[in-house]
Amino acid sequence: MIREPKKSKVAGNTFGTAFRITTFGESHGKAIGLILDGCPAGLTIDEDFIQHELDRRRPGQSSIVTQRKESDTVQILSGVFEGVATGTPISMVIFNADARSKDYSHIADKFRPSHADFTYSAKYGTRDYRGGGRSSARETAARVAAGAIAKLFLQKKGISVQAYVSQVGHLAMTQDYKALDLSLTESNPVRCPDPAMAEKMIDFIKSVRKDGDTVGGVVSAVVKGCPVGLGEPAFDKLHADLAKAMLSINACKGFEYGSGFQGVSMRGSEHNDIFFEEDGAVKTKTNYSGGIQGGISNGMDIYFRTAFKPVATIVTAQESVNEQGESVSVVGKGRHDPCVVPRAVPIVESMTALVLADHLLRQRMTRFDQ
Repeated sequence: MIREPKKSKVAGNTFGTAFRITTFGESHGKAIGLILDGCPAGLTIDEDFIQHELDRRRPGQSSIVTQRKESDTVQILSGVFEGVATGTPISMVIFNADARSKDYSHIADKFRPSHADFTYSAKYGTRDYRGGGRSSARETAARVAAGAIAKLFLQKKGISVQAYVSQVGHLAMTQDYKALDLSLTESNPVRCPDPAMAEKMIDFIKSVRKDGDTVGGVVSAVVKGCPVGLGEPAFDKLHADLAKAMLSINACKGFEYGSGFQGVSMRGSEHNDIFFEEDGAVKTKTNYSGGIQGGISNGMDIYFRTAFKPVATIVTAQESVNEQGESVSVVGKGRHDPCVVPRAVPIVESMTALVLADHLLRQRMTRFDQ
């Protein structure tokens, strides 16, 4: 039996400090949406660009993702007038069109392995079992809508964010991001910039789906044009906020930036990034630091990797328990991704953009001369 949980005073649905979003909605509810507070007045809001970003994340876009049919058409309700941000809260909503709650009636009182069913029940004493409710990755559509506005802000500052799939299961790219043509990322449904590897990944995902199973992968990301000075001591270091942003994404299990775990095999004499001056700017000969030192951006490229686990829902019967603690069998139904990483690419980019936009605005408050 589930014990009565203690009441929580912190909801945990808000992200950011100066550029701040709060999302709402459930997978099979009426809608999902967000409120964005802190967007600078005067920023041109390109609604077509926001919709384009949502189209990159939406379900049903290819044969290797969930076949739920959602247009993810966004409506801006406030904070924008004649195509320009007014400086007041921007609210956006996306209505659900293809919810099939009956697909989940069989697990109304059962806990699916590795899902949030048990933990939500234990925490709140109740749960929306339809597609996972609030714990569903459908919530990330709201993040992508907000991230699109963050990207528009970053573009004005000459900052770009590019993510791509670098690994699916055992199929991993070995090239450094600088050796890749990242413009090819969107040329295939798996979003891998290496066409030959992309074909292998697609075939592998299809075979995994045919087996009734799922597989994980890695999304890599690169930030170019980031200025020096973003990041705060001691708990709001730039890489710490990026890590929190990535690990808040559904199914994300790991984050590393710069040399990451591979750096442990190097000596300091190898790993140190040597400074030099070029055209009046301080740069480093190598970039094992991943563009961040002391938690603050140093002007070099920021690059990192995020690991995503296999989707928990599979069509093979698994043992579990129900709300009464009785042994039951659970078989996955409904429409699910066999691999999340193709659709995770725009989510990773959006969360990165939200972090950078937030720290850009915070940096304005750091120095008197800025």
